[in-house]
Amino acid sequence: MAEKVKRLERQRDGGYAGDRPLTVTEWLDAWIATRVTAGARAKTFEGYRADRRHILRAIGTVRLDRLSAEHVDKLWLAILAAGAGPATSAHVRRTLSAALNSAVERGHLARNPVLVSRPPRYEAPEVEPLSATDARKVLGVAAGGRNAARWSVALALGLRQGEALGLRWSDLDLDAGRLTVRAQLQHLPWQHGCAAAEAAPTCGRDPGRCPSRHGGGPVFVPVKSAAGRRVLALPGPMVEPLRRHAAAQAAERLRAGSRWADRGLVFAREDGTPIRKETDSAEWHRILRRAGVRDARLHDARHTAATLLLVQGVPAGLAMRLLGHSDTRVTARYQHVVEEAARTAAEQVGMALWGAS
Repeated sequence: MAEKVKRLERQRDGGYAGDRPLTVTEWLDAWIATRVTAGARAKTFEGYRADRRHILRAIGTVRLDRLSAEHVDKLWLAILAAGAGPATSAHVRRTLSAALNSAVERGHLARNPVLVSRPPRYEAPEVEPLSATDARKVLGVAAGGRNAARWSVALALGLRQGEALGLRWSDLDLDAGRLTVRAQLQHLPWQHGCAAAEAAPTCGRDPGRCPSRHGGGPVFVPVKSAAGRRVLALPGPMVEPLRRHAAAQAAERLRAGSRWADRGLVFAREDGTPIRKETDSAEWHRILRRAGVRDARLHDARHTAATLLLVQGVPAGLAMRLLGHSDTRVTARYQHVVEEAARTAAEQVGMALWGAS
């Protein structure tokens, strides 16, 4: 692998594979290799692999130095024809643009054609938080089940799914009422090990059942940015349920005996192993149904936490920092809530100065 990376780096720096110019695929492979050696996370690498498949099929054989905006337009059409949506195009666009910016910097390409192409319009999903009333219903129904505190962590603190499932008891100080977000749990997809990288698998099974599978399973990684690493104060009513949860987990540990896999996780399966994100999401939807609350994405619990902070008058910048946002533009998605809170504040000032009209 190390020798392959060095070879790809030599091709990248020279702009040639042997005695001919690099193709888009060859350049992309060289660029991805440097990202891996620079410490890109496994999950990020999986994203590159997925994007590479789209790029390879549509424009992979095009010479890098002849790549045009028209070629890139063809890529967007190919992605749509394959049944993928604008969100996939947006992800592919970020990867391809970053790789081609590097090509421009190294003098292998005059300009980045991605910047003048027209990808399918992509609009981020609307923010759809639960109301405070519905959030209380959810917590009420969840209170009777396993890992009940999992949902207060989502709705009151706005932890991302990976952050909540990667939370360890060492991250909690219940006496001080404090929680530190340090890491997140990721489940990497399994890869076939029964064939060469680009060849068809030979085992006839799904990757997860391949006898030679590799690369998959749960991994714990640090949060992605400095903003993501944060210390949160626990609302008072959360502390006692977390203590009860710790006692319930201790009882499960005794029942499991030698089967218990001690990972120190706050939220775990009955044997102490990590909860899969699919299982976690399915439980969320089951609780919503039992509570008689409209169906919502699990990520909307995070939006609910953000909205509750803003409605309570917490400044938008502070609210976003508590949620671990590194991009302040995210605040724009909550602008209607910010405006509502500002209007309420203005009315309160008016009442203080002039009284009821």
